Amino acid sequence: MAEKKRMSGLGRGLSALLEEASSPAAAASATRLSLADIVANPTQPRRQFTVEAMAELVASVKAHGVLQPILVRPVADGRYEIVAGERRWRASQTAGLHDIPALIKPLDDGQAFEFALIENIQRSDLNAMEEARGYRRLMTEFGHTQAAMADIIGKSRSHVANLLRLLDLPEAVQSLLEAGELSMGHARAVAAAADPVALSQRVIKEGLSVRATETLAAGSKTPRPRHALAAPAATSDANLEALELQLAEQIGMPVAVAMGGSASSGSLTVRFDSLDQLDWLCARLGG
Repeated sequence: MAEKKRMSGLGRGLSALLEEASSPAAAASATRLSLADIVANPTQPRRQFTVEAMAELVASVKAHGVLQPILVRPVADGRYEIVAGERRWRASQTAGLHDIPALIKPLDDGQAFEFALIENIQRSDLNAMEEARGYRRLMTEFGHTQAAMADIIGKSRSHVANLLRLLDLPEAVQSLLEAGELSMGHARAVAAAADPVALSQRVIKEGLSVRATETLAAGSKTPRPRHALAAPAATSDANLEALELQLAEQIGMPVAVAMGGSASSGSLTVRFDSLDQLDWLCARLGG
């Protein structure tokens, strides 16, 4: 109980720091630091920087400068390590700037990594694998439980648990997910297969839906029929699969939609893997 209270307090402190760093007053209170005095964070949770997005940011920096300060912490030799804002720092270098606005905060290793992870998650800058690795590091190095992690980042416990399961996938499958060739729904489906790598390659080659992938992972040769009592309308199959995928990605659980005997009736099935997921789903349905 004491650990949870301590972590919740730390989470609130980081949230306040996030609000301060992104507030309109931040620019006025920022210090301008030479780019040469700033170093990247070697434990930055984000590993991939999209070329197209960086090019757009460089163009913006050239035209308008850096409008929002980066966040740094003092390190050895009078230099400063980036806590949040590495993309702005990189873009400033490419744009030919000599200095950049920065907020300086004395953060320890744990606080700095937590802040970087939360800031990236809130901006949707991390892919699923980067987010999962960040959770694992916070849990192993700083003693966070899954419940504490969920509390700090403002996500459900089932979300944290589902992402951590991705770390059990073979490296080849993790690479496909990180590169965007597999969705998180597909990755969770192939995890149950005897050969996740082979099934992942088939998913990409044949463009299989998440539902079809789940069926193949369970050992079936072909996807099961949508409803035992009535066949789906011929024109609705692709639309239903798209809807299933959208719903599954939103709630993090497999979803099946089956049409009934008429075009306006049917059923919606959600499969959960644990009581925690069921509790979370019931809470969400209850508002």
